[in-house]
Amino acid sequence: MTRIAALQMVSTDNVDENLDAAARLIHDAVKDKAEFLLLPENFPLMGHDECDKLSIIEPYGKGPIQDFLSRQALDHGIWLMGGTIPLEARRPDRVRAASLLYNPQGECIARYDKIHLFDVSVHGELDETYNESGTIEAGDEMVVAQAPFANIGMSVCYDLRFPELYRNMHLRDVNLITVPSAFTATTGKVHWETLLRARAVENLCYVVASNQGGVHVNGRETWGHSMIINPWGDILARVGMGEGIACADINLKQQQSLRERFPALTHRKLHCHK
Repeated sequence: MTRIAALQMVSTDNVDENLDAAARLIHDAVKDKAEFLLLPENFPLMGHDECDKLSIIEPYGKGPIQDFLSRQALDHGIWLMGGTIPLEARRPDRVRAASLLYNPQGECIARYDKIHLFDVSVHGELDETYNESGTIEAGDEMVVAQAPFANIGMSVCYDLRFPELYRNMHLRDVNLITVPSAFTATTGKVHWETLLRARAVENLCYVVASNQGGVHVNGRETWGHSMIINPWGDILARVGMGEGIACADINLKQQQSLRERFPALTHRKLHCHK
C-alpha cells in the first residue's frame, strides 16, 4: 500500500505566500505518512487577472517555483506533483500550464502540459466567462508517468470532461489518475464529484483530485472538495472548503483483483488508437 495526499489551497496573488502555504500543507501531509502528494492547479498564483501568470513564467528545469518543488521532494523524501506552474511557451504572450512530477531525489521525472483549455461562458447565479486560450498554449501529449507505487495518468481540471483522454491512458497501464484543479464553484457543485467518480469507475482507477477551495483576490470562487476515490467509485477521503488535506491508502493488489473479478476493461468493443 502507498499513502497519498490531495492538498487543497486557496492561493493568492502573492507567490511567496502561496509557497509558504504549500510547504505547510506538505509538512502536515508527510506527518500523516503520505508518500505521494498532489498540489492544486495554479498553486503558486491566483492573480487579479489571467495575464498575471505571465509575470512568473519559468523555463523548464529552472526557476524558483521548480526549485521549491524539487527541494520539498528531496527534503521530505516524497513523490510530489506540482499541480500547474506557468512554463515558457512557443509564443511570448502565452504560457504552458505544466504539471510536474518530482521523485524523492528532487528530480523532475515527468511533465504534462494541460491539453483542454477552459474557454466557456457559465450562466448561473453569476455570469462567468473564461478564456484560458488567451494566455495558455495547449499541450498535445498524453502522459502516464511511471513510479514504483503506480503508473500515474496526469491531467488538469477541464481535462476531466474528456473521457477519451483517460481511456487512452490504458495503453500505458494507468493505475492512478491525478486531477489538480481550480474548478469553479458554479460548475463544481453540480459536476465535480460526478465527473471524478465516473473517471474512477469507468477506468477502474484510483483518482486523486486537488482543488483550489475558496474566494480569490479577483472575486472568483473555486469549489474545493478535494478527494481521493478508489476504482469502485468510493470516496476514501475528502476536504470541504478552505485549506486542507485528504489522505488515503491505495492498494494496487486490490485494484488488480477488482479488474480480474470485474473485467469491464477487457469487454471493450471500440478500442483506442496510438
